[in-house]
Amino acid sequence: MNYATATYQIGTGNIAQIAQTETTVPTVGGVHKMDATSKGCIRNQKGQAKATPTVNVANGFLKTRFLPRLEKEETVQATTRTTKLERDFYKSLSQLSQHYGIIPMDTSKFAYPDNIRLSLWDTKRQLREKVPCFEDLKIVDGTKKQYLQAEERCNIAHTLYYIPIVPIYLMLRKKQAKNVAKLLLSVCGYLYRIVGIPHYGNEYSYLSWQYEMIAEWVAYDEDSESTEGYVKELDRASWVGDAMQKKIGNIKNLEYFEKRIGSFQCKTQSDRDYFRVATEAYALFKQYPDTNCYRYATPCDVYEEDDDYDVVTMGNVISFCAEIRGVIFDSLISSVNNELGEYGDAEEPAITKRFDGSAVENRNLDFENRLFTLLDDLVYLLNQS
Repeated sequence: MNYATATYQIGTGNIAQIAQTETTVPTVGGVHKMDATSKGCIRNQKGQAKATPTVNVANGFLKTRFLPRLEKEETVQATTRTTKLERDFYKSLSQLSQHYGIIPMDTSKFAYPDNIRLSLWDTKRQLREKVPCFEDLKIVDGTKKQYLQAEERCNIAHTLYYIPIVPIYLMLRKKQAKNVAKLLLSVCGYLYRIVGIPHYGNEYSYLSWQYEMIAEWVAYDEDSESTEGYVKELDRASWVGDAMQKKIGNIKNLEYFEKRIGSFQCKTQSDRDYFRVATEAYALFKQYPDTNCYRYATPCDVYEEDDDYDVVTMGNVISFCAEIRGVIFDSLISSVNNELGEYGDAEEPAITKRFDGSAVENRNLDFENRLFTLLDDLVYLLNQS
């Protein structure tokens, strides 16, 4: 599911316009008629003679299976070092297979380099099926030997995970929705205090700066009917934000998390949906009590320290916001899209594992994968409230 509020596009560029052709070029001179009537060709009533090949060439071609080829960065030239390269590759593959729990393909009947090509192709296939966040596998040419390097990446697809808190505030004021609201306070308390999702009321948060820019723009704008709507929504975002930041920041929300789940009674489908999100948040809290969402934040590309390159951080795309309806949110999304669209890359949770004979850390993106699914569902449900 992909229920998050909006998406942004990395990089800018104008869509190429279809070139408009000018008027049709006039025919030069026209076509001259012959001095006699054209008789045309007499049609053969029998038609073209049928002919078939003596063997089924097409079917035989379609049944042919071609070996996969190595990509450019994976190319291994056949030289006198062939035996060593094969030995390095299969030692690395053995370590990788043991780590991920896969069974390598038997390629002993194939000669070099087809054996490596097939092994690499089949290993990628198995990793795609078994590892949820598998991104890439490549052969790295080290200083003394070659080895396999795997990358796992949680693709958040340039999505803005902005969690609205005004709906929770309104639930707290309704008697029939108060238990749901308390459950959501525990969920948001976990996301705020442990996961590290910023609140737009935090002085140095990205959305705090965005809201301030909108407020300044409204202050200098001429009075109009639309300006009154902006002012009203900004005021609500300010005082609701202050009140809710104190509530979700209260440590008691985490202390009462288990009790609130245990005593919650589902009466409607909405209750069941919120309860499912809350139980998943609590499971993450118990399994990863000290884990924040930035632990493996990594850009897609590698940059030098002196590179003048803007990268979208995870703090730009994950945050609590006031609400995801109204003129303020429309302006907010427009401003965010315009700014982040100028950036050239974005951070995503990613880990790299080298299988060069040294110990491999037992790291994975299980927490991140489950977290973003949780945020996706939470934003969707609050948007329906």
